[in-house]
Amino acid sequence: MDPFVEKLENTAAKVREKTDFVPKVALILGSGLNNYADRVETVCEIPYREIPGFPVSTAPGHDGRFILGYVDGVPVIVMKGRIHYYEGYPMSDVVLPVRLMRKLGAEVLLLTNAAGGVNEQFRVGDFMVIRDQITGFVPSPLRDGDWSAYGPVFPDMSNVYDAGLAAKILACGARNGFVLRQGVYLQTSGPQFETKAEIRMFRTLGADAVGMSTAVEAVAAHQMGMKVCGISCITNMACGITDRPLSGAEVNETAERVENDFVRLVTAVIGAVGR
Repeated sequence: MDPFVEKLENTAAKVREKTDFVPKVALILGSGLNNYADRVETVCEIPYREIPGFPVSTAPGHDGRFILGYVDGVPVIVMKGRIHYYEGYPMSDVVLPVRLMRKLGAEVLLLTNAAGGVNEQFRVGDFMVIRDQITGFVPSPLRDGDWSAYGPVFPDMSNVYDAGLAAKILACGARNGFVLRQGVYLQTSGPQFETKAEIRMFRTLGADAVGMSTAVEAVAAHQMGMKVCGISCITNMACGITDRPLSGAEVNETAERVENDFVRLVTAVIGAVGR
């Protein structure tokens, strides 16, 4: 058996020793949303460290554990603390959690993140529905392993973000009083923030927001047949748009400020996409 596939199969078997819970929606919590796990009617918690060979979150504010349970009656698996490429893990490990959640039964992946605003019309604190993405600045998560048993070897990426799910997110936003942006998300490797020249390039390429996660997770999920949707919280304007130096502190401050709104939006979205 392919070693990467074997690792996934072994990981799934270890989780199944702990629970037979079958989720429908998989949720990855971005920076500032860790407290969302408290909203879950928890059936089981599994720290990453209890899964042999599983990568462990090292980024500040990313508690490493899976939460399995219900949100408004929808069975969910919540990834409380994601794995980033800049933490030094191979890309196959970065997307291993997504592949695992699919193996456990999840049909829909809801991605959230903190992102820098590249579109100059955006404002700090905005929420952006991800319509498309640019992954050319990070390695493909499909390079390592023979994933042909789980989906196409050369998957079509023209609709990686499901249009129907995006429409549901927009409808949820309207019902709950949110004005949601829409746009293209670009992933970089990190951990450094981008330069002014890089942001000008990204804007020319068509990016509206930039971050250090999410896009490769969407690729792996789409390849395995999941429906994918995503929401970015614009926690800062990208380099060069304002005179303010970029920092992780600003990202966390904004995420904390809009956390209640983000929680309310995510809860409504889970109910809409999970039924």
